[in-house]
Amino acid sequence: MPFTDMPLAQLRTFNPTVREPEDFDAFWRETLAEARTAANLSGATAIRLPADTPITELIVEDLTFPGFGADPVKAWVLRPKGREGERLPVVVEYNGYNGGRGIVGERVLWALSGYVHVFMDTRGQGSGWGTGGETADPHGSNAAVSGWMTRGILDPRDHYYRRVYTDAARLIDEVRTWDFVDPTRIAVTGGSQGGGIAIAAAGLSPDVWALMPDVAFLCAWEHGANVAMSDPFQELSRYLAAHRNDVETVWNTASYFDGVNFTTRITAPALFSVALMDQTVPPSTTFAAFNRLASEDKTIEVYAYNGHEGGQTYQWLKQAEFLAQRR
Repeated sequence: MPFTDMPLAQLRTFNPTVREPEDFDAFWRETLAEARTAANLSGATAIRLPADTPITELIVEDLTFPGFGADPVKAWVLRPKGREGERLPVVVEYNGYNGGRGIVGERVLWALSGYVHVFMDTRGQGSGWGTGGETADPHGSNAAVSGWMTRGILDPRDHYYRRVYTDAARLIDEVRTWDFVDPTRIAVTGGSQGGGIAIAAAGLSPDVWALMPDVAFLCAWEHGANVAMSDPFQELSRYLAAHRNDVETVWNTASYFDGVNFTTRITAPALFSVALMDQTVPPSTTFAAFNRLASEDKTIEVYAYNGHEGGQTYQWLKQAEFLAQRR
């Protein structure tokens, strides 16, 4: 498998032009305010229940919390036993494209390492790989290419990722309220789409403790659609091939959800990763976000001979060390 993008030295300084709406901050302030108001008006509250699982050495809970529009969103919550009365650090994790939260217990490393681990379902997804998802997306869309990139692409208020990013930020709102959580130590992470969602969550929740996206998708959308070899970025190209008059509208909408525009607002310590043989997420799109990151404490791990799988457990070990150094 060949290298799929520009040389590493060029990637480290890559700084493409990314459209940024004048009302970007206002759009997201209003969106989050609407979501919080919707939950208050509807009386929707988060519910944590003991999970049905044979796991006995961790506390495992099934969380339902109000996300965008007060829609119910699912997540798993895992934490160590025997730490009652302590406020523990948290890792909130978001999932890859078309994966769901799956069966409880598939991801236990963070909880076994002394963290509260919260793994969010992604609304409407969960049927492309893994062991399923349980969160519906009850909102409609314009005509769209198969997938999620072009759902609502003609208006940022209708776009699918407006709902997902809001879910991600609302989950952090909820986690902060728990009496076993240290609200000053909430880290966000995820791979691929999950990395892109983590970037948005950190941009929308400016006091997060750390940001750790792997092979992050959803950055430099316009550039990605021009150079990616496969979906999901190619969903955008196929849409524009059919909707020839919508080019400016599409890229205007995309700019509200582009990870690059969130990274300029993030000052939390950050550990990124990228894979140079990645045919799904061009390395230049991830570097575009990393290079614009406002944080002074930032590192990017480069896996030169890996594809979209990235560093996997090697990267998790680096993340664990990264957080341990900041505890």
